[in-house]
Amino acid sequence: MDLDRRTVLRGGLLAGGGLVLAGTAAAPAAAAPALIRTGRPSPTHGVQAGDVTAGRGVVWVRSDRPARMLVDVARRPDFRDFRTVPGPVLTPETDLTGKTFLRGLPAGERIHYRVRLADLDRPSVASAPVTGSFVTPARDRRDITFVWSGDLAGQGWGINPELGGYRIFRAMNAVDPDFFLCSGDWVYADNPLAETVALPDGRTWRNLVTAEKTKVAETLAEYRGQFRYNLEDANLRAFNARVPMIYQWDDHEVVNNWYPGEILADDRYTEKRVDVLTARARRALMEYTPIAADARRGGRIYRKISYGPLLDVFVIDMRTHKNPNTANTSPTETEGVLGAEQLAWLKRELRRSTATWKVMAADLPIGLIVPDGAAAQEGIAQGDGGAPLGREREIADLLSYARRHKVRNMVWLTADVHYTAAHHYDPAKASFTDFDPFWEFVAGPLNAGAFGPNTLEGTFGPQLKFHKAPPRANTSPAEGYQFFGQVDIDARTGVLTARLRDLDGNVLFTQDVHPVR
Repeated sequence: MDLDRRTVLRGGLLAGGGLVLAGTAAAPAAAAPALIRTGRPSPTHGVQAGDVTAGRGVVWVRSDRPARMLVDVARRPDFRDFRTVPGPVLTPETDLTGKTFLRGLPAGERIHYRVRLADLDRPSVASAPVTGSFVTPARDRRDITFVWSGDLAGQGWGINPELGGYRIFRAMNAVDPDFFLCSGDWVYADNPLAETVALPDGRTWRNLVTAEKTKVAETLAEYRGQFRYNLEDANLRAFNARVPMIYQWDDHEVVNNWYPGEILADDRYTEKRVDVLTARARRALMEYTPIAADARRGGRIYRKISYGPLLDVFVIDMRTHKNPNTANTSPTETEGVLGAEQLAWLKRELRRSTATWKVMAADLPIGLIVPDGAAAQEGIAQGDGGAPLGREREIADLLSYARRHKVRNMVWLTADVHYTAAHHYDPAKASFTDFDPFWEFVAGPLNAGAFGPNTLEGTFGPQLKFHKAPPRANTSPAEGYQFFGQVDIDARTGVLTARLRDLDGNVLFTQDVHPVR
């Protein structure tokens, strides 16, 4: 019997760093007198930007000690005529991480920023700057390019320096995207790493291993360590410095296939209450990703990122409101993966959207059967192929609402299943027909075990147009079955082109989708 991945899971440009609050680029500050104190704060894991929208963005950094975060912002890479935005004081309360919110940014330009960390006792002493940049959405029609994928350091495959580390980020960077849509499983908190793994061809996979990656994450410190681990990779840090992220979570940020209220039967865990683990994981991800939210203030993961007149990205949270994994066959269920509040928000924002394309960023695919053990379902589909049952009922409600209110040009993007595919959903071939045709594109993993393909079920009439999957379950990244997707939107024609690419950036499949007026 073929094993799916869930079965397997069970077993600086400028030197110096003077404190400049306004004006033009200045020479580095003189070193502090040795009689006072030596040393200065230092960033530990590069910089990140995220949730960039009209005139706004978030910049992230982590310090090696308590310090004040300062962000210099400029329209030029030489930082001529920059302005400084004071950020928060980074303290152990947030594991020395912090975010600065930038506002009033010019539209449709590459914005250059550099982060400096000022000593709390000696404000004139600051770290060497770490630089980054990102593109803001234009207010008029401009070409848009972005990439998406998910699943990093899963199934025992971590950073392997001998094979170039997370080298898929080099291929993604070469596309020169405006942003990266992270489709979840950005860390694998439930997958410890071993230093070596024997490969089928006789080679040995060698992982970089940190203390937090030697066991499943349970404490807040251990969840924080999952995010720090991935940022050890130079390819990812270089990618983060140039490409802003739109972050979405899935299950492995907490534990495999989790849902609220679950009590684990996993002997690796001393803390069995998933709700307790989730609170710790959620705080860590809010601290370590450039999401414009704060877990301690009730920040939510589902949100809309508007990227000019051509694109709205609807980031869906299919974890926070998920019901227990059962056979998923209820004929009356009204809440399964979205919840009443999120579903109402989605309907409202979709109807209000004036963007040509509505990208639905989903951490679970719609029509693929994703089992959880022998009798339960982890995903939306359950294999019946008839009228919508269980979690399918929420999706049917959303799709029929969109049709009634003429919400055009929805495209669904996802990861999760560890192979790449293109599905066209056709009401003429479906059991449930009250929706407009749409595409779903699947990409991933970024650096994890490859699996699949999964089985499609016919409730919404999905037609398989392409897939590429590995020859065996849990194929390592050394064999190349790692994938990402690219979307280009042409400003002149409005056509959305989806490309599915492999580890080296080779195009495997291309699909043009024409907008419906």
